[in-house]
Amino acid sequence: MLQQLSPRILAVHELVGRTLVRLSVLDGSQYTAVPGSRASLETLSSVVASASVAASELARAVAGNPLDAAFFPGGPPVDDVAVRRARHAEAAPLLAESLTTAAHHLDLCATSCRYTASGITRDLKDHPEHAPRFPTLTAAQYAALDKIAQAGAHRYESRGRGMSVLAGDGSTIHAKPFGAIYKHRLVHVSTTASAQHSALAGQSITITAAGRWVLDTQKPGPAPTAPPGKVHTAGKADGRSR
Repeated sequence: MLQQLSPRILAVHELVGRTLVRLSVLDGSQYTAVPGSRASLETLSSVVASASVAASELARAVAGNPLDAAFFPGGPPVDDVAVRRARHAEAAPLLAESLTTAAHHLDLCATSCRYTASGITRDLKDHPEHAPRFPTLTAAQYAALDKIAQAGAHRYESRGRGMSVLAGDGSTIHAKPFGAIYKHRLVHVSTTASAQHSALAGQSITITAAGRWVLDTQKPGPAPTAPPGKVHTAGKADGRSR
């Protein structure tokens, strides 16, 4: 249990830290002037509280988990097997309670995150004068962003071939439209993996909240049309036309 819970406790503490950063950014942003924004801030702050309780319950489970080690001389009976079984039986309901409570509060975190995201989107749609300004996407940029939203994407880099981006459906996303949506932070490229892993599996690309906002508020731009070419008429070589 110690080996299983340790990475989860660290992950929950990371969630608390990241949520505090985002809460601070929102609290100091122009979003606070949008009617209804207080509800979103309170919902996001509840994520901090629920995640902290979850981390505490997981830590409580670690503390209550019977660790098998040697006793002091003259301590409990020498029948270590019987003593170990008794300690585990006594701790089992307490551990189950802690894990159940932690899972409940993590579910609350997920629900509150969804409510926060939908609340911000709703507020900005209801009051577009407060909405952030994003460039109007071309058809190619919109299609690239939509592909990433649907199934994600990966970016690969090699010395000989340069950079390539593959969508989750296996199709190629061209560098120019991808560069535009990446520049405006509509997508996020994960850089946490090692260089060797990135070369083999690629860097994961996901759509950001800003990207989803653009997809929700914009429509695909018109497809580029080829410039009109010269009309060649039959018989032009000998001066006749039809």
